[in-house]
Amino acid sequence: MPDKITEQIHEMGRQARAASYQLSQLSTEKKNSILLAMAAGLRESSAEILSANEKDIAAGEEKGLSSAMLDRLRLDETRLGNIAEALEHVATLPDPVGQVLDAWDRPNGIKIEQLRVPIGTIGIIYESRPNVTADAAALCFKTGNATILRGGSEAIHSNRAIATALQTSGAKAGLPDHSIQLVPFTDRQSVAAMAGMDQWLDLIIPRGGKGLIETVVSLARMPVIKHYDGICHLFVEKNADQEMAVALTVDSKTQKPGVCNALETLLIEKSIAADFLPKAAMALREKSVELRGDEASRAILPDLIPATEEDWGTEYLEKILSIKIVDGIDEAIEHINSYGSHHTDCIVTTDTDEAEKFLRAIDSACVMHNCSTRFADGGEFGFGAEIGISTDKLHARGPMGLRELTSYQYRVRGEGQVKAPVS
Repeated sequence: MPDKITEQIHEMGRQARAASYQLSQLSTEKKNSILLAMAAGLRESSAEILSANEKDIAAGEEKGLSSAMLDRLRLDETRLGNIAEALEHVATLPDPVGQVLDAWDRPNGIKIEQLRVPIGTIGIIYESRPNVTADAAALCFKTGNATILRGGSEAIHSNRAIATALQTSGAKAGLPDHSIQLVPFTDRQSVAAMAGMDQWLDLIIPRGGKGLIETVVSLARMPVIKHYDGICHLFVEKNADQEMAVALTVDSKTQKPGVCNALETLLIEKSIAADFLPKAAMALREKSVELRGDEASRAILPDLIPATEEDWGTEYLEKILSIKIVDGIDEAIEHINSYGSHHTDCIVTTDTDEAEKFLRAIDSACVMHNCSTRFADGGEFGFGAEIGISTDKLHARGPMGLRELTSYQYRVRGEGQVKAPVS
């Protein structure tokens, strides 16, 4: 059976490569019209998609999936409408393909351009969220990339229904065959097969838990863009507007706890901790957040659950927050760079010099001053639907939109110039 799975996935890779050459020739206008058709197809197939999602939710509840996992999995008319709207928004965004990044003439008359081109074929392996099926397909398609999608078993029915709607409606509007493919298998062999077919895939992007990402990284024969944990911090500096700091803490933690840009650790400067911590704790507890504190925090609020060393490196994805009191900005920076996942971190302060110091010193993809960590998002950045938030440093970092799904090419034009012979 594993050999048959590998054979089928490699055939999908061959078909994706052929589709990528056709996609690279589509005009922006044609791509946008296909995207609008796919959005309409999602709406027309809403009954089938929501019925499929009900099967996934029932199976997830039977398996005992956490509330956060079930929330990621769940679709309704509003969420499905948002997915369709995201595709329509992608159609309105500037197409990066063909954008000239630089151009110059050489003394011998040769003209050189550097411009954006599609990467080619992209494999995306993800868990839980069926919206990724549509978001990833739309962004890759807009940038002229063929896509092979491999979702998790918990969302298999939803993913199949969404992929079918995209493929069917897109084909009617001119979508090249095999541009968007969904792997029909959910076993681990399919992950290994995708990670090993570097002759067909130019890039692979895993979105999910640490176990999935580490598996893909260990097996991949092509470049990988990783979307690791979101261990996000908010540091309340001594000059913070405390009312603002409470509001930002609550929003960052509770607006949607089960996502990678949700707050996991609150750091408070020692000189204001006795005043600020009770206010923050009261507001968080009103939202049913479980609070875990270090010794200094528990000296102020003895009813906090003792935080362990493990807490500082944990992405809860639940209504749980760890709290640590630090001597000042230097200790906050050291803690974040030591325990964070290089995703998103925020300072709350009215001192612009301290804010700039924090922004320069924190080694994360998104570093913020006086705003919720929940704004670390492709949509909030104006990118449209995002492919993920990269915690890598090369090629793509932070929210990945259209530009991050392109490479570049040099186009050289001459008039018969030849290289002079070496004397």
